Amino acid sequence: MIPRALKSDALFWGVLFTSTWLLSTYSFQLYKALDARWIVRFPKSWQLPLENHISEFLDWLVGSAGFYFFSFRDLTRAISAMIEAPYQVLRNLLVEGFTSGVGETAVQVAPALSWIAVIVTIMAIGHYARDWFLSVLVGVCFLYLAVFGQWESAMITLASVLISVPIGVVGGLLLGILAYRVGWFERILRPILDLMQTVPVFAYLVPILILFGFGPVAALVATVIYAMPPMVRITIVALNSVPKEVIEAGRMAGCRNRQMMWKVLVPSAIPTLMVGVNQVIMLTLNMVIIASMIGAGGLGFDVLSSLRRLDIGGGIEAGLGIVAMAIALDRASQAFAKRSMRHPLEGNILQRHPWTGTVFLVIASTLILGQFVPAVQTYPDALTLTTGPFWSNAMEWINVNFFDTFEAIKTVILQWLLIPVKKFFTGIPWAWGIIATALIAWRVGGWKIGLLAGFLMMFIAASGLWSKAMVTIYLCGVSVLLATIIGIPLGIWAAESPRAGRVILGLMDTLQTLPSFVYLIPVVMLFRVGDFSAMIAVILYALAPAVRYAAHGLKEVPPALIEAGLMSGCTRRQLLWRIKLPLATPHLFLGLNQTIMLALSMLVITALVGTRDLGQEVYIALTKANAGQGIVAGLSVAFIAIITDRVINALASGRRERLGI
Repeated sequence: MIPRALKSDALFWGVLFTSTWLLSTYSFQLYKALDARWIVRFPKSWQLPLENHISEFLDWLVGSAGFYFFSFRDLTRAISAMIEAPYQVLRNLLVEGFTSGVGETAVQVAPALSWIAVIVTIMAIGHYARDWFLSVLVGVCFLYLAVFGQWESAMITLASVLISVPIGVVGGLLLGILAYRVGWFERILRPILDLMQTVPVFAYLVPILILFGFGPVAALVATVIYAMPPMVRITIVALNSVPKEVIEAGRMAGCRNRQMMWKVLVPSAIPTLMVGVNQVIMLTLNMVIIASMIGAGGLGFDVLSSLRRLDIGGGIEAGLGIVAMAIALDRASQAFAKRSMRHPLEGNILQRHPWTGTVFLVIASTLILGQFVPAVQTYPDALTLTTGPFWSNAMEWINVNFFDTFEAIKTVILQWLLIPVKKFFTGIPWAWGIIATALIAWRVGGWKIGLLAGFLMMFIAASGLWSKAMVTIYLCGVSVLLATIIGIPLGIWAAESPRAGRVILGLMDTLQTLPSFVYLIPVVMLFRVGDFSAMIAVILYALAPAVRYAAHGLKEVPPALIEAGLMSGCTRRQLLWRIKLPLATPHLFLGLNQTIMLALSMLVITALVGTRDLGQEVYIALTKANAGQGIVAGLSVAFIAIITDRVINALASGRRERLGI
């Protein structure tokens, strides 16, 4: 017998899908028969004039707003000066050197750090964080930047990272502590963090460009805003995870509130907080290409200019430079997160801090030797290598020999998957789309989530972006479906086979360190522009969470339940399908959630390869400096992400309850 609840669920989903399919297929005929254009397009007279209001507000803010003794423009200039001063010092230290005077009368006082000094410094940090293996790894990564002619651009990027990361970490830590202390502040902060993490990156750039102008300072502000939210969230989680016994011991020792926070809670939470630092670093590096659109410079600008020129070799080489830096900083920050306390060395200051002494000695000696031997100061051009022609020739060879194969695969997927799904979603009338979304959210998560979903979808329709939103949902849906179909089996393989797991999870680490723009270069070269290219780029970018959460979920299955299954005579296949996968379902839902979030963020970037969705709206707004258009389109993407997040979290919670987890 089939339970009544299952029959009810099947009937609900069957009726909902059938109704949506019929309305999507025949909405145009219905519009013609009833002569009612509003069926397929939200009436223009009903649309909200939000774009104009937002643009007017920003114009007023920049031009007229004041706070008694100073204007808003004075405030933004003060913030710019506070950020620009240390940034310029770092640029002088790493790239330009220190000068005295202005213009033609400028005289160099001291050169920038030599490439040898920087590499030795990063190796010292790697050894201090863990061991010689990490020291050599980070040293090789930075040596790659010098050998392949990426040094100057890389140092500009490193200067941006060294400014953005401390601001993001300290700001996120302080906001997280305040949210931990004050309940109402956390309740206010949580939806703001949701918006900050789901609004597309391009949407940040438009108002920041208006408020701070074009240049590296605006890029740094955008980077901090983009990279800070994970630090806030991880700080809240880390402080809440401190064992009660530790807190009780602090109270018994007579700690006041400030002492309890800075001498008990924060030190106890440092391993988890370092995960937040790692996330800030990775998001900062992911932002460098996008921020180059408003004047960041560095490796990001090199990748972006290569992409615009369709210079496959130069783009991949600069992209690999970002990957090398990302790997070095990622591994070093992870090592600091896992670093255990060590016994202090004995002796004088040089014996206690051998690496510090070595670094200062190398810096001093290279500064002196660099005056007489230029190769010590700057890596010799004659020894510089380039892989640009290799990548260009490789792509040309692949295109010549496999063009027909790629075109055949592309045509099949377009005809049998992308075009039918696109027709289905773009044909859904806006009114029924709002109702159907609200019904789905209500059925899964209750009436509150259903009401929220209905209101958010109504906002998208009332903004005149319904058709663009449906293209976004179609592209995201297909990409996530394929990423899940590929990712979950890989995650199962990684969990079941330790040897395969090391390879697969290592590959996922590499994919996660690649900046999003890097995926576009080979994809465009192989498949040209269009929805298919966007789909491939999104799948590659969003694959890692599906694999990681599947592997993690299977590894988290209690050993006692596996033993019980073996004692019951389960085969390896039965153990996987009847015990491990059902118990890992909540983790699979979380992986699906993260895959969707990454897919939506990548879709905005794929606007550069010709997609006609909400991402294109945001990108057009950036090129025109239209803040209203960019913010409204960005909020529309964020609202789709929020609806998806709430629904999938409700599914995961329901599954955990049914499993008794």
